[in-house]
Amino acid sequence: MAITLKNAKDLEGLRAANKLVAATLDYTGEFLKAGMTLLEVDKKIDDFITKNGAYPAFKGLYGFPNAACLSLNEVCIHGIPDDTILQEGDILGVDVGTKLNGYYGDSARTFGIGKISKSDEDLINCSKDALYFAIKNIKVGMHFKELSFLIENFILEKGYVPLQGYCGHGIGKRPHEEPEIPNYLTGKNPKQGPKIKNGMVFCIEPMICQKSGEAVVASDGWAVTSKDGLRTSHYEHCIAVINGKAEILSIA
Repeated sequence: MAITLKNAKDLEGLRAANKLVAATLDYTGEFLKAGMTLLEVDKKIDDFITKNGAYPAFKGLYGFPNAACLSLNEVCIHGIPDDTILQEGDILGVDVGTKLNGYYGDSARTFGIGKISKSDEDLINCSKDALYFAIKNIKVGMHFKELSFLIENFILEKGYVPLQGYCGHGIGKRPHEEPEIPNYLTGKNPKQGPKIKNGMVFCIEPMICQKSGEAVVASDGWAVTSKDGLRTSHYEHCIAVINGKAEILSIA
């Protein structure tokens, strides 16, 4: 399937949907604290999105049961909210989607609960810094594989490894569109495959593991951890390529 180019109306719709995602994550960062259950966090996110006139896009998507993917400590992505109580020193990946007026928004951050360890701060910073490094280096005409290769090298140089088998993606009137954007090079040649063009909108989302990038899917069919069993982190922004530059849509 071809990578779609968005027009001015599309960009307006995507900006609005992603602005709400960013506001939701800002709000989440304000209320997160030890003692809350993951279901309580999910309910507040669900209510916030709904009160702002949108639908929580992940709810029911491919059968996912909740509004937000809440990935605690060792879980990197796709954690299902449950009765687990947040503890001081936990780290929590919060991945949120919205559907607003037919357009989708998608962004994620990893939050520390209270005071966290220096090693967890470094882990979270790797995913965040890899994301902003990628955004800064986006250029019209570069191959998406070149972008994946840049992200992979950044992560490896920081002493971590990218999660394998999962990727960023295009977005628009569907939550997931072409292209797929792994955080690592697939194949041997980065100068091949689709190129970045003006009008493309896509999500970049570094998923960081400590020793092994091999993914393990939980028995619930959703939560993804690393084979090494160590803590992970995840950051994501939705990007539009406009006038040759990357514009972050998922900011409030």
